[in-house]
Amino acid sequence: MAIYDSRTSVLILRILQIILALIVLGLIGYASNWWTGHWHATSPSQFNFLIFTSAWTLLALVYLIVVPWRFSDTPAHHKFAILGMETLTMLFWFAGFIATAVFLSDRPCWGSVCEAARAGTVFAAFEWVVFACSFALSVMHVVRTSGRTSDRGKADPNLNVAEGV
Repeated sequence: MAIYDSRTSVLILRILQIILALIVLGLIGYASNWWTGHWHATSPSQFNFLIFTSAWTLLALVYLIVVPWRFSDTPAHHKFAILGMETLTMLFWFAGFIATAVFLSDRPCWGSVCEAARAGTVFAAFEWVVFACSFALSVMHVVRTSGRTSDRGKADPNLNVAEGV
């Protein structure tokens, strides 16, 4: 059994994605709140984008977990819909951690808020790597099933979370 056929490996990736999104949300949310309170101005757009990306990820993961688990026989469970959600979320994380890293690199920074922002950026980079892995699994599934007409474009339930989990 290949790794892209393993429900357990995909479930582990999904759990890791949830945990990392919550960590980034907390760290960057703290830095954003401090920035707004200290400077009496809106927080940097880079922080705001990572907060958005964390929230987007949690909503996307609801789709990526629940639809294959409970709605595998519906049109919502399509391999290209899953691939599209994976692609968009992976690109959001890539853009977010790069933009925040560039923003923090040329700033004089000190104290716990700076460390939280840097740690949030590092965790965002890890989240991008995890989404790149799940994206690769989705691409392998699409390529592997590209010649089939019998499944009418439905995603393989083995690629996603196992029933009863």
